[in-house]
Amino acid sequence: MTRSPRARTALVMVCVVAFQALLSGCGAFDKLTGGSDDATSSSTPVPSATPSPYDSQFTRDGTFQSHIKVNGIDFVYTLYPTKSTPRTNEWYPKGNKFFSFTFQAYDLDRAIRDRFATKRKVYLGHISVTSRTRTSDGGATQHPYSLDEVAKDITYDPEPVTTQYGMIITSPKGAFELRNQKIGPTSLDTRGIDLMFTAIVHIQTAPGSNRFYEKRIRQTVPIAIFSSKKPTEVASIPIDAN
Repeated sequence: MTRSPRARTALVMVCVVAFQALLSGCGAFDKLTGGSDDATSSSTPVPSATPSPYDSQFTRDGTFQSHIKVNGIDFVYTLYPTKSTPRTNEWYPKGNKFFSFTFQAYDLDRAIRDRFATKRKVYLGHISVTSRTRTSDGGATQHPYSLDEVAKDITYDPEPVTTQYGMIITSPKGAFELRNQKIGPTSLDTRGIDLMFTAIVHIQTAPGSNRFYEKRIRQTVPIAIFSSKKPTEVASIPIDAN
């Protein structure tokens, strides 16, 4: 049977509408069964850590490192918690907290792989650390940690290279290291502890020279303390493991 042009047009329109309905139905089926090619990742947001009550790189990053440049020498203090109390966001007023630290010097006038003989020598004679607390209600200042020692006598290296000026700390031949230092308990209103480091060093004026000059290298390290009535948890770790 021959259809008129108007009838043929109407038939085409019916087919188009039916095809679109079929596609729409497939799309709905995909949404129900997960059959779509579009991959969507959905994950539960991870809650952020409790904000530190006292701004502290040591607490936030789990370590602290500073670079103090003096006449082309880079002095580097590095502090980190030990395995006894590794979670710095769980350091509370009560209980002991443990940390270790190192102190080293780099001659910036030379490349890191240059011969050691071409680098200026730096010797550490004396190392001291004092402390003070920061409280939420302006309470009395406490001093939960202190150190005042000849560096060569307490460094982790049992045989440091020494001269009349102290032990060598120029990289890569020498470094001062002290482990498992105990910060004692403080009052419950403590929200921060400052550690103030002072190192007395002698710096060689030029490679191979027998002339040295003295400097004091100071650094303050803030540590956040979180409010809690329970003591800081101390893990049972062999002392040499930290």
